[in-house]
Amino acid sequence: MNVSNKLSKVSVSLPFWDLVKVEWVPDEAEVRAAWALYVELSTRIAVVPLSLDEGLLREAFSSLHALFGETRAILRMAGPKVGVTRASLGGLALTVLNKGIRPFLAKWHPQLDAWESQRPPGVSRPAHERAWEHEASARGELEKLNRRLMRYAAELARIAGVR
Repeated sequence: MNVSNKLSKVSVSLPFWDLVKVEWVPDEAEVRAAWALYVELSTRIAVVPLSLDEGLLREAFSSLHALFGETRAILRMAGPKVGVTRASLGGLALTVLNKGIRPFLAKWHPQLDAWESQRPPGVSRPAHERAWEHEASARGELEKLNRRLMRYAAELARIAGVR
């Protein structure tokens, strides 16, 4: 895959994670890594809204958690050329993990774990989760995070030269 003809300045803006108009010219390693991150992110529940009557928060949280390992693997494979500064793909990816996904999971994951540990025998996981007093709040914040991750995915696609 020769991407040299696609290399031009990109401008990324994710103001909700303190990334306002970050500009740089991605190199080929960043373009390839952006595509890998885009594919990983866009095929997960992480960027698909979860309506109130479908799916489990646990599945969404697990999908978000798995993004850490996948992002690390993609960045590790891409090597140091993807960078760690704000104006680099590596810096962008780390910001999304550390300012976007990590705070959400740090807040909600332990609370859901505690609730799940109280599930009585004979009560299904979906029914027990729907009875959780914080379910609507967690889903609301998940939806907000979903919208932000959709924007991040769109930015990754632009960096990869496919949008």
